[in-house]
Amino acid sequence: MSTLSDLLAEHTALPGSSVAHLQGLVSEWQLLADLSFSDLMVWVPTDPMPRDGQEGPDTQWFCVAQVRPTTGTTAHLDDMVTVMADPEEADLLLEAWQKAEIVSDSELGELDAQGVPLKPARVPRSRTHRREVIPVVHHDQVIAVVTRDTGRLVGREASLLETAYVDAAEDLFRMVADGAFPPAAQTGEIHTGPRAGDGLLRLDADGRVVYVSPNAVSAYHRMNLTGSVIGADLANLTRKLIADPFDAAELAARITGAVQGRSSLRMEVEVRAATVLFRSLPLRPGGRPSGALVLVRDVTEVRRRDRALLSKDATIREIHHRVKNNLQTVAALLRLQARRSKDGAVRHALAESVRRVSSIALVHDTLSLSPDDRVDLDQIVDKLVPIIAEVASTDTRARVKRIGSFGIIGAELATPLVMVLAEVVQNALEHGYRTPRADAEVVIGVERSARSLDIRVVDDGVGLPTGFSLEKGSGLGLQIVRTLVDAELLGSIGMRRRDDAPGTEVLIRIPLRGRT
Repeated sequence: MSTLSDLLAEHTALPGSSVAHLQGLVSEWQLLADLSFSDLMVWVPTDPMPRDGQEGPDTQWFCVAQVRPTTGTTAHLDDMVTVMADPEEADLLLEAWQKAEIVSDSELGELDAQGVPLKPARVPRSRTHRREVIPVVHHDQVIAVVTRDTGRLVGREASLLETAYVDAAEDLFRMVADGAFPPAAQTGEIHTGPRAGDGLLRLDADGRVVYVSPNAVSAYHRMNLTGSVIGADLANLTRKLIADPFDAAELAARITGAVQGRSSLRMEVEVRAATVLFRSLPLRPGGRPSGALVLVRDVTEVRRRDRALLSKDATIREIHHRVKNNLQTVAALLRLQARRSKDGAVRHALAESVRRVSSIALVHDTLSLSPDDRVDLDQIVDKLVPIIAEVASTDTRARVKRIGSFGIIGAELATPLVMVLAEVVQNALEHGYRTPRADAEVVIGVERSARSLDIRVVDDGVGLPTGFSLEKGSGLGLQIVRTLVDAELLGSIGMRRRDDAPGTEVLIRIPLRGRT
């Protein structure tokens, strides 16, 4: 699916700053949809749109983004992204674009001085939904329009919560048309910030609470507030509830700053047994101060689970550390046994076992330092190469180099993949060069895509013997490689003579989709 930036690049000639402004709006607009109980869509005119704002003969209106409210029913069951507006819709979109002001499909027609209609009233586009079109202004220019499709209240009055939500939404939509929303300094933190349904407080221009939602009341009660919030100076009230003087002062300053017109990032505070997330937004429709919105969310249980996960992660890392230590002990014992043996074949077999155990230990060592169950395989392979070269029973000291990046790999793939690479590289060093060479080279080439990891191990040695078959190979190393590639990595492997030069080429493909 194409992203917003992809669609804008394909269908418009908007500059980078305008694209960034629209991306900022889309990152914020779930709040707008929830407060207004409306479906929102961003529409842009396809090129060419003349510079004077008049619609050209080939101009069409294209939907590039859509959001549905979580607080009410949707007006559109279908996905509207990439849909072209029909002629009736396009007229309303163009009117908002040209006037640079909010227009509605239920407005009365124009009247003359005697009150006689100059033209018929605009017919609502739906009997069950009302549409408003809000121009998106950036640097005093309209760069797009947002449609707001809202269900009509039939047979009942709006509740106090609905009225407070819609009033706040009206101010924010007016700020969109003024170019004041979203704020210029955007941050990815808003995606994890509180939403309207988590808890909302509406402040007046003096910073006093004029509305508080039930969830916001519950959040403040978790902070040990016993009285009412309505009418209180929220900054001072909140400051008194927080024990940490630095957090209390900072949060109070952010709330006061929002009332004064400064947007703030989210902030999390701990109050005794509760953890509450805050975010404040200034309301300045038409450039006049109209108070602020303060969103709150009780995240006490979420943080408790986070701490439990951190404890679990620490335990897993400690297990990896201990496994690494035990494997290193085993490798040391095998190395000691090899030194005591007088049989060359035994010493070589034990040395290979040391290398295999050390390969696994390297993976666990990296996992013990990783914050999650994934590792940077490039680091492991680069550490493993000297171990392989040291163990190989040949006088040839080939230069082993890596081209490309394995990237981040999950632990379930990392261990078998490292063992396969170790076996393949050691096989190249031991069997690829019959006579010592000073210029030998083994190259590990890596190409990674979203679907697979393709590895090509190439040496410049003597090549494979005539009649060689990987499936019929009886060596322990080849058996390990076949088993791990087939059973653990679910991939494929092939070995063949190089076409472009002397030597052997090993091709390994590992599927990655759904496994990283």
